[in-house]
Order: sequence, then structure tokens, then C-alpha cells
Amino acid sequence: MIIGRMLRKDFLRKKLITIVVFAFIFLAALLAASGTNLIIELGNSLNVLFTRANTPHFVQMHTGPLDQAEIDSWAAANDMVADQQTVEMITMDGSNLYLGESENPEENSIMDISFVTQNEGFDFLLDLDNNIIQLSPGEIAVPVYYSQQRDLAIGDEVRVHTGAEEMIFAITAISRDSQMNPAIVHSKRFLIHEQDYANLREYIADTEYLVEFRLVDDSQISAFVSAYQASDLPKAGPAVDKGLFRTINSLSDGLVAGVVILMSMLLIVIAILSLRFTLLATIEEDTKEIGVMKAIGIARSDIKRIYLAKYVVMGAAAVLLGYLTSLLLNQVLSANVLLYIGSASKSVLQAALPLIAACSIFLIVTMSCVAILRRFNRISAVEALRSGSVGESMRSIPLLNLKRGRALNINAYLGVRDVLQRSRLYGLLAFVFFFCAVIILIPIHFLTTIQSPTFISYMGIGQSDIRIDLRQSEGVADRFESTIAYLTDDPDVAKLSPLVTSQFTVMQSDGALETLNIETGDFSLFPLDYVKGTAPQQEHEIALSYLNAREMEKRIGDTVTLVIEGQEREMVVSGIYQDVTNGGRTAKATLPYNPQTVLWYIVNLNLVSDTDTEEKVLEYSQLFAPARITDTAGYVSQTMGNTAQQLKTVTVVMVVVGLALSVLITSLFLMMLITKDSNQIAIMRSLGFSLRNIRTQYLTRALFLLVFGIVLGTLFSNTLGQQLVSVVMSLQGASRIRFVIDPLQAYVMYPLLLMLTVAVTTILSTRTGIKETNIAEMIME
Repeated sequence: MIIGRMLRKDFLRKKLITIVVFAFIFLAALLAASGTNLIIELGNSLNVLFTRANTPHFVQMHTGPLDQAEIDSWAAANDMVADQQTVEMITMDGSNLYLGESENPEENSIMDISFVTQNEGFDFLLDLDNNIIQLSPGEIAVPVYYSQQRDLAIGDEVRVHTGAEEMIFAITAISRDSQMNPAIVHSKRFLIHEQDYANLREYIADTEYLVEFRLVDDSQISAFVSAYQASDLPKAGPAVDKGLFRTINSLSDGLVAGVVILMSMLLIVIAILSLRFTLLATIEEDTKEIGVMKAIGIARSDIKRIYLAKYVVMGAAAVLLGYLTSLLLNQVLSANVLLYIGSASKSVLQAALPLIAACSIFLIVTMSCVAILRRFNRISAVEALRSGSVGESMRSIPLLNLKRGRALNINAYLGVRDVLQRSRLYGLLAFVFFFCAVIILIPIHFLTTIQSPTFISYMGIGQSDIRIDLRQSEGVADRFESTIAYLTDDPDVAKLSPLVTSQFTVMQSDGALETLNIETGDFSLFPLDYVKGTAPQQEHEIALSYLNAREMEKRIGDTVTLVIEGQEREMVVSGIYQDVTNGGRTAKATLPYNPQTVLWYIVNLNLVSDTDTEEKVLEYSQLFAPARITDTAGYVSQTMGNTAQQLKTVTVVMVVVGLALSVLITSLFLMMLITKDSNQIAIMRSLGFSLRNIRTQYLTRALFLLVFGIVLGTLFSNTLGQQLVSVVMSLQGASRIRFVIDPLQAYVMYPLLLMLTVAVTTILSTRTGIKETNIAEMIME
């Protein structure tokens, strides 16, 4: 009862400090709970999406004729197969597709557009409630990617120009596709009714097939892939499995989750440091009261219980509020998951994990309090009553003698001098400023890197002005040759590099056969930045993407066995590069290719100086239709734009968090410092220093520490921070990220914003505290 009354009085007496500490614990709990929820939401939603869609375990894409009877016979004879279906897709040139009210077709889109009907056995396209979509004639379900990128909604129209007539469809559903959902997958399926499909099929003859399998046991995927590759079944296209579907669906949101967790780790470090700082500030302010309690005989353990009870109650309330607020923030962080993948029910344990994460902050608060309250052991009742402070050491630095500061502004000089003489006291605030700079700069650097055209180097593609994509279709080889011939004679083209991606069979160390997409061509014209080694130059050399090299356990100089026309061929690994596309599993070589196994053709080219890139893109789009023509910036934007948008949200959150932390800790530190320096302030006022002079000294101290923290934070972000992001990105196929830094943002705008925030906080915090300190109070004490 007595402790309760003391706590109530303490809360009323120290409202501002209590609010600051409460806000800090609340913020830490909020982020811990939200980050944990994002990871759980992603995993659960993927499981539900794959279950509702009945996602195939293995899919072989194929262009060209196929014998369904042969597929049925092979599947029936294979004990691993539970179900099989072949999906026919009408492939459409984007120049014939108009979305919504737009008068511009999708001719410059990097997406492969297909029209399909709903499947009967598995691989269902789902609506935004994850229900199987059923359509009537004249209706269409558009991929969620287009609904977001083109701002399409239910009731909008989709127009298809067939050459003979214009078919108009009404959007009645937004579809989720467990195979082709993310923006990083350059294929999208539009769902229409069987009757409309038959009508469309009369005008558009280009088709592709998905040969899909569900297995009895999905752990047998590797064995099944080997069996399929050894057969004579259709293989004119890439082959993917359920594991890759999961990877590409989680790539974008997983990347954001990784950044959030990385920032949360930094915030936890700040939490521990700042909590210690908060408690020391409170103890410093309450030193006289502690001395009185000791003098009248209150046991040390009872005094500790009083302070521990205060922070236990405060911590519990802040953690609870942080958890409840995270339920609102979750809607922001999980928005992309909810849109592209959907929501999912959670088990009791999964629902409790965010609360457990928040409670871990409470545990840190309590344990830190117990450790810091040992400081009471060093407080003497006599010293506390005499000086009113715990006491500290002040270093004597000859170079900071007052005589040396005559040529400088005396108040600024005294401010810097005090920081250097009491560096141990100020060190923690500098450390907090350092982390504030880090949690602001790392997301900003990462965002500008992803938005930069140079990010294309992390997609396994050399940087060029224009990229031309020709997907496998009837007559594509001839169109590829004619395209090269035209570009070779075009005076606006400075250099060009034709590349062909084909499907090869690779033999694993255990003898299992798997498919490997290998790009062939001259890689010296538009070189990649290799993590290790160099581009392949000889026919016996091969370069592997980072994820392929890691999964195959290959290093530079190791051999990879390819099976070409039934013959084994040893290839030496010459280089390892980064690639976040196609699940991060690609390869490059200078091998001759088999036209029957070609997946797609690419032409990279640079224009001569002063040539208008946009005009050339438009010209080539008309000349080389249905090829996709994009400039580098457009290609990166269409592929990574969704991820960049999510990172932009995370960046805004982290900037707000960094600024909020600087305000909280600066105000708390200055309250402690003014209390500690009350006698010194009174003496300075009696010597003629004005309130403005003294405030200038405190402002100088804060800004000096902030500049020091920003400089260290910038160095950390550009070096170790870059490596931390590389660790996160290595899970997606990029193991060595080099930040593309915007100097205006990183070195001018945000540092000035941080300095302005700290300066305003310092001025407001010192205005009241210094006014209340005078020489008369010091003499009375």
C-alpha cells in the first residue's frame, strides 16, 4: 500500500520523464510485435494460398505440339504421380490488350500475357477471398499485379483486339495465381470463360502449355524431376517445382521482412542502451530522495523494489499498448501480403507469438532494471544529501584550457569542452545518435539501390540502354535473326549482344538429373559484376548464379556435368554472379545451343550518344512486335517496383522511428544533465552568463554529439550496413550488394532533418529547466 502511494506520487511528480520512458518501451514493443507478425502472416498466408489453389508440385512449360496420350500413359505408369493435367494458354501480344480506360496497349510491358480457363483438377486461380473463381461469358478475372499497377477494379473493362474484332470483357474478379503472382515472375494469366476462350482461340493461334503434376509425396520431387528429364516428354520450356513457387512468392515480402527484422535488431540494441540511460537519469534526479530514504533506515532492497515496481508497472502497460497498437500497424506492413497472398487463420501459438515478442521487451526492461539498480550499492547517504548527485569524474585536457578558446565563441567552446571532459557521460547519447543515423540511412540506401537502373546487375543482366525480349513462339528463331540483322545496320546502335537462353540437363553429384537454364552468347559486351571469378570465355567454362553455386556446392574451378544429346560434358566453373530473377537459379556459358530447347531470346544494345531512348523504344516496338522492348530503368521498375514500394513504406517508418528516438532520448538526457548541472548553472548565471548563453552551450553539446553520431552512422551504413543487407539478400540470390547512394538525401537532407529535430528538442528542453535554476536555490540547499 505504501509503495503504491509512492508510485502514484512519483508518476504525478515526474510526468514528462514517465511519458518519455513509457513511449520508448511502447515503441520497442510495437516494432517487435509487428515484425514477428509479418513473418507469421507471410508463412501462414502462403500455406493457405497453396492449399486452396492446390498448387502443382512440378510444372513443365512447353511451347509447340505435344502428345497428351503419351503424357497420360507415362503418368499412369509412374507411382510417384497422384494427378496430372495439361493447361493450354493463349499467348497474347501486349499491343492487342487494353486495360481499363487506358488508350495505350500493354505493348511495352515486360510481362508474358496469357488467357486461360479455370482448371478442373488443381492449380486453381483464386479471388481475393481465396475462393475458386467461376466466370460467366463476357467476364474476366485480371491478375492482382495488374489491379495494383494499373489501378483496375471490379466493373472496369478489358479490351482485346483480335485483328478481326474487339472483344470486351467486364472485370468481375481479381485473381491470385500461386504460380505467377509476384511482379518478379514475368508471366501473367488472365482468366476467362470457356466460351470466350473458344472464340478467342479462333483468332489467336499462339499457345503454350503447362504440363502439371501433383505427387503422392512431395518429398519425392527431386526423384520425379530426374525421371521426367530422362523421359521423352515435352521439355521446350522452363521447368519449376513447388519449392521455387514458394521462393518467388515470398521474395518481395520476405525481403521487406528481412529489412524490418534487421532494423528491429538495431532498435533492440538502442532499447537496451537507452533503458540504462533512462534509469541512470532517474537515479540522478532522485539522488537526494534516495539519500533521505537510506538515512532514515529504509533497507536498500526496499528502495530497489520501489524503483523496480515503477518500471515493472510502466513496462507492462507500455508493452500491452505496444502490442495492441501493432494490430493496427500490421495492416500497413502486411498490406502487400494481404493483397497478393491473402490472410490466413492462425493457431493459438502463432497468434500468441507477436505478444510473446512484445513481452520479451518487458523481460529486457525488468532484467535491465535489476542490473542497473545495483548502482544503489555505490550511493552513500551522506554524499547524496551533501551533493545531490551520484558523482562523476571529469578529465582534465590541457588543450582545452579556457585561454585557448578566446578566439572562438566562448559558449560553443565551453559546450565542446564539456563534452570532451565528460566523454563517459556523453558517450551513450552519441551512441544513440549513431544508431538513429543507421536506422535511417540503411533503408534509404537500400531503397535508392533497388530503384537505380544499376540494380539490373543483381538480376543477372548486363546494363544496357535497351533490352529486347523474344519469347518462344512459332517463327521466333527467324524473327530473332531478322531483328539482329536490322539492329546491325541501324546507325543509332553503338553495340549489341544477342543472348539465347536454353534448357540443359545437369547431372548432380548423386547422379540425379535436373534442368538448368543456361544463357549463351558473348558476355564481354555487357559484363556483369561477378562475386567471384570471371565470365565464361571458353566452351568448357560455365558461370553459375549465387544460389545455384550454393545449392550445388560449387566453387571456382569445380566441374559441373551437363548431359548434351546423351553425352556427358564436363564444364569448369569460371565465375559466380548474382541473380534475383527466375528464383535466382541460372547459368551462363558459351555453348552452342539446340534450337529445339530454346526458352527465349534477348538482345541487349547501347545507343550512340544523343539518341533519344524513348523514341527508339517506340520504333522498335512497332518494328519487332510482338517482342517486348524496354529500357533498363523500365525493366527494373516493372520487375522490382512492387518491392520498392514496400521498402518505401518501411523507409518512412524507420525515418519516423529514428526521429522519434532522437527526440525522446535527447529530451531525457537534457533533463538529467540539467538536474546534474544545476549548481554549475546557478554559478554561471551569477557570473553574468545569460539564459541564452547557457542554452547555446547545451545546444552545442547536443549538435556536436549528433554530428559525431551521424559521421559514424554514415561510415557504418556504407560499410558494415551494406554487408548486413547483403546477408539478407543472399537468401534471394544477391550476396554482395553495393549501395547506390543519393548524396542529396543521404548527406544533406536527412542529416539536416535530424539536426533540426535535435536542435528544436534541445531548445524546448532547456527553456524551462534552466529558468528554474538560480543561485539562491543552490545556497539554500
